[in-house]
Amino acid sequence: MSQWSERILSHFTADLTRLWVACDPDDVLLDEKLLSELRSRGFEVMLYEDPFAFRAEYEERYRAAWDRGEAGPAPSLVLHLRSADANELPWDIVHHGRAVRLSLAELFPRLAYSAVQQVEPEHFAGLFHAHQTELQSARGENESKDFILEHVYQLTPRAIRNPVDFWRELLRMHFANRSLPPLFAEHAAGIIQGKGLFAGLPVATWLASKSALLRVVQDAWYRYLKTLGLDGTRTGEPPPPDYLAKIEIPFDHSDVQVLVDSMFLDGSLHPLAVHSVPAGMPSWIKAGIVQDPAALQALVLKGIDGLIETTPTAASSHKDWSEFAKRYGEILARMHGLPGTEGSEHLPVIRDRIKVLQAQSDEHLQAWVAAKHYADLILQPVTKGPVMVHHVPRFLRHRRSAGETKVALLVFDGLAFDQWVQIRERLIATTKRFAFDEGTAFAWLPTVTSVSRQALFSGLKPREFDDSIDRTDKEESLWKTFWQNEGVNSNEVMYRRALRQTHQLDALEADLIDRRPKVVGLVIDEVDDRLHKERSKKDVAMWIGNWLTTGFVDRLFSLLLD
Repeated sequence: MSQWSERILSHFTADLTRLWVACDPDDVLLDEKLLSELRSRGFEVMLYEDPFAFRAEYEERYRAAWDRGEAGPAPSLVLHLRSADANELPWDIVHHGRAVRLSLAELFPRLAYSAVQQVEPEHFAGLFHAHQTELQSARGENESKDFILEHVYQLTPRAIRNPVDFWRELLRMHFANRSLPPLFAEHAAGIIQGKGLFAGLPVATWLASKSALLRVVQDAWYRYLKTLGLDGTRTGEPPPPDYLAKIEIPFDHSDVQVLVDSMFLDGSLHPLAVHSVPAGMPSWIKAGIVQDPAALQALVLKGIDGLIETTPTAASSHKDWSEFAKRYGEILARMHGLPGTEGSEHLPVIRDRIKVLQAQSDEHLQAWVAAKHYADLILQPVTKGPVMVHHVPRFLRHRRSAGETKVALLVFDGLAFDQWVQIRERLIATTKRFAFDEGTAFAWLPTVTSVSRQALFSGLKPREFDDSIDRTDKEESLWKTFWQNEGVNSNEVMYRRALRQTHQLDALEADLIDRRPKVVGLVIDEVDDRLHKERSKKDVAMWIGNWLTTGFVDRLFSLLLD
């Protein structure tokens, strides 16, 4: 066990009391590893957010069992309060509970609190070790940012001297899925650009967003190949919007080559389809070009094998599974787009390997759920992104609080991630006003429409809408209730469902113009309806391609922007 875990868990001794109160304004206790260790010691953690929902669950699941002399769901309950003041809780809880106070300011006294606050909880253990072993005196805010960048994100911006250094470190960081929180991205960008590098370019955005960075790298790769005399057809994202800067990346440097090669193999980057390769071309560019259908099939096969080798396990974090799901979706989208060349030696192997991947990922995910990691997802903070579908309204509320006065939730019912890739690339190609910051959220089990959609629109856990658990006709009222509770007038909240075809968008446009809502929730169920009619996922992919040509999605997104 790490020093960090020992420090936090030393406060909790199961035989002292069965009711605990964790005063934890910084969500220290909500790290997945700490939650797993607490569970193994007989503790269950419950969030205190809504006093009425808390009281109902506490009385039903714990208090009643304890009064009967029974153990209840767990030997001990830890009530997590996102505040330093236990007096915000009901009197009986404060009176009977044993309080533990956790604070990043006290745990990291030699670092600036404002900087430590921005670090994701999964990095606290490593930062705590560095804090205890490397720091002898207190650091100011900028020094604290430098320390955290070096010891948490393995980035030392002051050591970056030239473009090769920058691109090597940036690609390495994103390949390891370590995007910087905005505070650190701005700080690092200021240091780098202060040296005269990349003046006027969105360096902070590249440091903070993997998806934004990949679009720049993708376009730079195609233009780099053109300088080598290689021209062809893009196999993935279409050309970027005109407003994106034309960046030159030193692909011919070995430190950059090895990272770019890996990104082609895992599906993050798309190769260029070429008819021929002139003599004398360096061998290292092969991962980023394909000469014929067989070469593209071979690249997809390598990507599938890479996923098989790196499938998360029962001990992995939910972020590991989220990143895996995105990579899986990218590879599937590429696979469905393969030309079906009869007699190809790769296609039967691809079909067999994808079955292996599916079986293995299902087995590993079931083991992960059985290990109780899924049960802890409900406890995760939502400020940096929703972890479960019922977190989505609260995440949108957070975005509104941060200054985004208008928000929209579009639910494409039945849409898989590989099918989203098709929609994303269509929007980039035809509507040049979009950049995407992609994430994932876990569904509730069982993953049925009525549960997931009601959770999405209500912000509630399924037990809190059990009277309509098997229906979807309450979505509108649940959506409006959530936002009215957040102070948004009912006439400023809109909900529409059963959107499918372009002719319906005239009425939607009229409503948007007439009502000028601040919050919009839409259900697009054409994909879900079609899933029941097609024979395979490849057929669905072909149908989505045809559906996109109708302009429905393009116009829908444009209506919400105008």
